Amino acid sequence: MTPTADEIGSPGLHERITGALVGAAVADALGGPVEGYSPDQILERHGGRVHGIVGPWHGDAWRTARPIAPYHKGDGHITDDTLMTHALVRVYARVRDHLDAYAVADHLVPDLMTNPRWIPELEAEALPLHRIFLAEKWLVARLAYGHVDPREAGTGNIVNCGAAMYMAPVGLVNAANPAGAYAEALDVAGAHQSSYGREAAGVFAAAVAAAAAPGASPRSVVAACLSLAKDGTRAAIEEVCAVAGRHRDIESALVPLREAVAPYDTVGPDYRAPSLGAHRPSRLHSIEELPVALGMLLVADGDYRQAVLGSVNYGRDCDSIATMAGALAGALGSPVPEDWSKTVAEASRLDLWAPARTLTEVAMEVFARDVGRRRAHERAFAALGGPECSD
Repeated sequence: MTPTADEIGSPGLHERITGALVGAAVADALGGPVEGYSPDQILERHGGRVHGIVGPWHGDAWRTARPIAPYHKGDGHITDDTLMTHALVRVYARVRDHLDAYAVADHLVPDLMTNPRWIPELEAEALPLHRIFLAEKWLVARLAYGHVDPREAGTGNIVNCGAAMYMAPVGLVNAANPAGAYAEALDVAGAHQSSYGREAAGVFAAAVAAAAAPGASPRSVVAACLSLAKDGTRAAIEEVCAVAGRHRDIESALVPLREAVAPYDTVGPDYRAPSLGAHRPSRLHSIEELPVALGMLLVADGDYRQAVLGSVNYGRDCDSIATMAGALAGALGSPVPEDWSKTVAEASRLDLWAPARTLTEVAMEVFARDVGRRRAHERAFAALGGPECSD
């Protein structure tokens, strides 16, 4: 007889959802203050590697120093990755079923436009629309003002990690069902992204769903991704993870992982000065963030602290890389350091645990709906001469 999750001491659904969402938010806050810089620049600025929560890159001049101003990145403040993740959880809380591109148009976009919330980086209450990046503002321009078919609205946007960075809730609602998470995230992300940006959203959701399965490991997560990923995204994950498998410590992996993903990354060597071909649709390329996050997960053997710190010290778009690595390690059951989560919650003035409670309730409801729908399909198919319904 197969042992239950309780019998083998495996985290249950709520624990995995909490680990993923809290883990993503905390990792986001750690990566924010060093986003956009190289490992060498981070080393010089901080006199060594980042080992926890740090202050703004420009210290007290964060309000006016470019290119960061006017955002207070650092001191435990979450960024737009977490703002968008929590916004998607709120959509699930309203719909209480699987989502699609129309749910983005009907619920996510109005939430961004009309409901003021505390924005840690602005140290003020404001509409989330005023904080999100231009690639996310695209949702509002295309859906609220352009009245574009939600399933096609992502076409024309820059291709980046904007949709992938907040897809963890899709994976958690589809816990232990990577294929279902992949399909749902591709539909949801169609309102936001196209090409390898949309593909990354699907694969990241699948990775989270795989990480939430009983007995999951970093290698099983990567295997699930490779079974679903297409084109350049699959090739980038395969190459980066092959390199990651040869390293056992984060420091030695920083440069090799960048070298492995570089041929698939369109941004180029200077993150703040993207190449002429950056962010354009392609079947040959991939976003950088997801393959690197998976690579860090492998190097750290699923350990939350190491996977997140590796992602943070990698630099470049490290808040999003860390967000993804943190969500995956948390879903696997690796504990989020309590001192980090407490500091981030207090500094960001957010209840990091409330979205997890909400999403757990929704995931249970959606699973019950799925069972009912599946049973109805089985009865109908059996009536057509197919096999009898399962128990």
